[in-house]
Amino acid sequence: MKKKRISNEDIVKMYAKKSCNVSSTCTALGISRQTFYDWKEKYPELKKALDEEDESILDWAETKLIEQVNEGNLTALIFFLKTKGKKRGYVESFDANVTANPFEQLMKELPDDE
Repeated sequence: MKKKRISNEDIVKMYAKKSCNVSSTCTALGISRQTFYDWKEKYPELKKALDEEDESILDWAETKLIEQVNEGNLTALIFFLKTKGKKRGYVESFDANVTANPFEQLMKELPDDE
């Protein structure tokens, strides 16, 4: 039995149908992830079309996020401010000041008994 050749169009359609999930796309098409990535690298027009699908799903997700922000969803508001509000200071900071254990510090300061 001869296998049907998978076209770039088939890949893009399945990728969109599977919500831009590579594993699901590969399973549905009967190919490996490595083959998917090899083809994506080999065929610039395929890469461009897949990138467009990625942008479309990001646009959709951003729309859903904004809908939640508009409804006053606190989690969505916080997430939005942490991502889109960085330039206004809405970022989490990490305090890199690590202090030594006071007991360890004391032991280091004691003179050697030698």
